[in-house]
Amino acid sequence: MTVQRRWTGTIAVVSALGMTVVLGGCGVNGGGSGSGTTLKLVAADYGDSAANSSRKYWDELVKAYEEKHPGVTVDVSVYSWNDVDRKVKEMVDAGDPPDLAQIGAYGAYAAKGLLYRADDVLSIPTQANFVSQLAAAGQVRGVQYGMPFAASTRVLFYNKTLFEKAGITPPKTWAGLAADARALKAEGVKYPYALPLGPEEAQAETMQWMLSGGGGYTDTVGTYDIDSAQNVETFRWLKDELVGKGLTGPVAPGKLNRAAAFAAFADGQVGMLNGHPSLMKMAADKGVKFGMVPTPGINGESKATLGVADWMMAFKKNGRQDEIGDFLNFVYDDENVLKFSREYDLLPVTSSASEKMSGAKQDKALKQFLDELLLSELYPVGKTSWADVSAEIKNRIGQAVAPGGDPASVLGQIQRTATTEESAE
Repeated sequence: MTVQRRWTGTIAVVSALGMTVVLGGCGVNGGGSGSGTTLKLVAADYGDSAANSSRKYWDELVKAYEEKHPGVTVDVSVYSWNDVDRKVKEMVDAGDPPDLAQIGAYGAYAAKGLLYRADDVLSIPTQANFVSQLAAAGQVRGVQYGMPFAASTRVLFYNKTLFEKAGITPPKTWAGLAADARALKAEGVKYPYALPLGPEEAQAETMQWMLSGGGGYTDTVGTYDIDSAQNVETFRWLKDELVGKGLTGPVAPGKLNRAAAFAAFADGQVGMLNGHPSLMKMAADKGVKFGMVPTPGINGESKATLGVADWMMAFKKNGRQDEIGDFLNFVYDDENVLKFSREYDLLPVTSSASEKMSGAKQDKALKQFLDELLLSELYPVGKTSWADVSAEIKNRIGQAVAPGGDPASVLGQIQRTATTEESAE
């Protein structure tokens, strides 16, 4: 198989899962005789260096597939998260979409009728094997178009050394979290609780806190409910009890990005923060002793946690339905799903692979995240409006906890944007 590298620079970017990756675009061209079908796949890169680029994963997977299917060539282009969504959009706008795209969102393409339904291309066992929460999040008006490819959840990370020094235990409630933060501040901890509401990934921290307060981005029927009473109360509490009392560190939450908060935790400067699996390796590599517990809620452990997924989608333009389906059934084989998940500290998107990971000693550290996935709620990615609403959250939510800020007013502004965008769907 021929591998073509098109390194264009080094840029730190963030996927929908919140993983920081430092790579430029690269392409992987599948080999083959060229006399049969060629499938084009555009995929995102989950590596943090050239050494662990996703290019290598796709290289090995495509080679194994083509050896069993000599009449099919799979041409894979791998791009950084800074570029991949734009690359796919440019291809679609030019009337030349790839057969497959593995990117951050599928809703807009599904709404335009550009995608195959999942049941058009997947076998019944493969489609039925998706984790139920992820399969549901891949639906638009009850029909699945988005096929989950990688998943993550959030738990509360805490610095064991700092907690022992302060004589405290991990919190289970908001009150406990605030008390622990006060104790950590008294010991001189720079960020007692790191609250990243900066533009990089504010939609994640926001939703995690909304869920812990009994709210969320949507109501029970899927309508945006961003300025609900529960959400307003959640942000009033954050403003008054954490930010207003100086418990979130020297950087204003609206200026603190998730990557910076993770780096500070890995440097031993953070007492607590919400984190996903990749933080484990970051902290361990720096020698930080950490623990993980379920996210505290208003009156006990949060009943729901944030789940995040990146998506695979199949475009109809080139009409290669059978070939696409055959390849995807191979992609979602347990061996391939587990290999990818283990390489990048992510969660399997299929039930059978999740069961294998849950029972494997080598994956013990991920079990808590797997358990959380069963209680998770995902962004409303099936809405074509979500991209604009997410951007509005990133732009405004930090103002809700700023000095002089009014949570009800800020959430109301975001809600009005969401209502307008939703009515245009």
